[in-house]
Amino acid sequence: MKSTINRIAYSTLAISLATVWGFPFIYSLWAAFHEEKYSANFTWNAPLTLENFATVWAAAPFSLYFTNTVILTLIILASNLILCTLVAYAFARYKFPGAGLLFSFIMVQLLITPDILIVENYNTLAKIGLIDTIFGITLPYLTSAFGIFLLRQTFKTVPISLDEAAQVEGANTWRVLWDVYVPLAKPTYLAYALVSISFQWNNFLWPLIVTNSPEVRPITVGLSIFATVESGVEWALVNAATLLSTAPLVILFLIFQRRFVANFMRAGIK
Repeated sequence: MKSTINRIAYSTLAISLATVWGFPFIYSLWAAFHEEKYSANFTWNAPLTLENFATVWAAAPFSLYFTNTVILTLIILASNLILCTLVAYAFARYKFPGAGLLFSFIMVQLLITPDILIVENYNTLAKIGLIDTIFGITLPYLTSAFGIFLLRQTFKTVPISLDEAAQVEGANTWRVLWDVYVPLAKPTYLAYALVSISFQWNNFLWPLIVTNSPEVRPITVGLSIFATVESGVEWALVNAATLLSTAPLVILFLIFQRRFVANFMRAGIK
């Protein structure tokens, strides 16, 4: 009886939280597919329209924004996967003087949010001439303390016997890493990749500061033009633009939802 009550309570709480979380998304859908006059007037038989999406797409170079966002996201993801793998493998399998201290310095970075370093990062980019470039946006994010930590913990779960067996067969360090450690860490890579893509796709403050021209703006900065209308914010257009920008992430999550949750939980347990 007690377990039944607990299950009902947990289900009720989950449904309540899902409703609270989903309400802004439901409103966004409503406003995007209706005229502006229905944004705050929830008339059940209001006519649907795609005019908001056409207006938004014509008002800004969204194809360019999407291209820039995909490029910088892939650059950051590829760099993170390569550099974090190499550093994590070194900390997981090699003993060298100062390893613990160096790893502690990396972990301290988890306590420092990127926003704290915006001024210093901007000054550095200005000195090397990378302001208003896609590479300038990506430079502070080319490696990740969280990625190093996550992969290090995963690599430490790999039995050392597999490492030794591969070396007996004549495999060098790179072959051991590529053929033994990387395949066993695929769930962790997938979970981290999805989180990284989501974060970089939605990153706003740093790209806003470091870009000056539309040619290098990502989608998040491009959206800001719809929230700065002199005559007032048109919520129908804002929500249509928001849906356009988030659609790739929503589709990606729906496709990989089950695998993402399972792999992320598995990586977290490790």
